[in-house]
Amino acid sequence: MDLHEGGTILDANLLNTILIIVLSYLLGSVPTAYFIGRLRGVNIFEVGSGNMGGTNAARAMGIQWGVLVVVLDVLKGVAAVLIAREIMPSHTYAAGIIAAIAVVIGHSWSLFATLLTMSINKTGKLSIKGGKGAATALGTLIMIAPAYIIVAALTLAALIIAFTRFVSLGVLAALLIAAIGMIALSIMD
Repeated sequence: MDLHEGGTILDANLLNTILIIVLSYLLGSVPTAYFIGRLRGVNIFEVGSGNMGGTNAARAMGIQWGVLVVVLDVLKGVAAVLIAREIMPSHTYAAGIIAAIAVVIGHSWSLFATLLTMSINKTGKLSIKGGKGAATALGTLIMIAPAYIIVAALTLAALIIAFTRFVSLGVLAALLIAAIGMIALSIMD
């Protein structure tokens, strides 16, 4: 399993980890809401909350476009974990966790959205664009978390959204519950 002559498995794991981080970040950076908005004649960063997520896309372009954004963002999370597992098949759980973190960071602080918009904020600095990463995080959870954690998190999100009408509150609460559940599982393991 040597990477090259004189290399070790540790060298290969380090390079594979870096590859997973870079690929997952770049995958997360694909600004699906921005691209769909541009196809519809909308700059997602200039309407509603200015966020490149499904909720803002639904408000700005209609529910069907918001759902498409959510589905594509979920698939970014799923794809990142699948790619990571292929890169490090002997460490699929660790690879998936690394990919999950990097893909959500990529969505939240998108290199491509930032470069495409090149907008300057009030302090005169380049404004980093992105979304909250909730749908992308959901995609990673689907791949990593046990079904009962996903069901519990989605049930909580649905209840909070139904009672408060705040999508982001429901999503953030669900992600918190899922994270606590995953931490508890890792401690008990």
